[in-house]
Amino acid sequence: MSQNTAPRKPTQSSTAGSWAAGGTLFAGVLMLVTGFMDIFQGIAGIAEDDVYTRVGDYVFKFDLTTWGWIHLILGVIIAIAGLGILKGAEWGRIAGISLASLNILFQFLFLPYQPWWALFSMAVSIFVIWALATDDAYGTDEQY
Repeated sequence: MSQNTAPRKPTQSSTAGSWAAGGTLFAGVLMLVTGFMDIFQGIAGIAEDDVYTRVGDYVFKFDLTTWGWIHLILGVIIAIAGLGILKGAEWGRIAGISLASLNILFQFLFLPYQPWWALFSMAVSIFVIWALATDDAYGTDEQY
């Protein structure tokens, strides 16, 4: 019996692919750390309204208790997504990209209260999005 199979091109691991694969593990850890930091920010905002001081006068103004609840809820969800990423679940990858994008938006709105931490958190979220969006470990990269 003869099988008609076309020769496949050998797959080569690229440097970008290995960075993304290692980056996915690191992204899961960063999601856990970001989630816990958001939880602590939320607890601080809920417990004391005067923990954070406003740097300037901005159009978007929220009560710090509201920001506390936003950070607390988002932090719990981000930490759960980080666990999903570390377990290799597809839902963790999709949730990680979505929640990192949402975290960038909320940190931008939180700039008047903690500018340096907000910028750092936005940079971490950008890395998480890149690592999760470019890793092929979740899908197949075979070409027929």
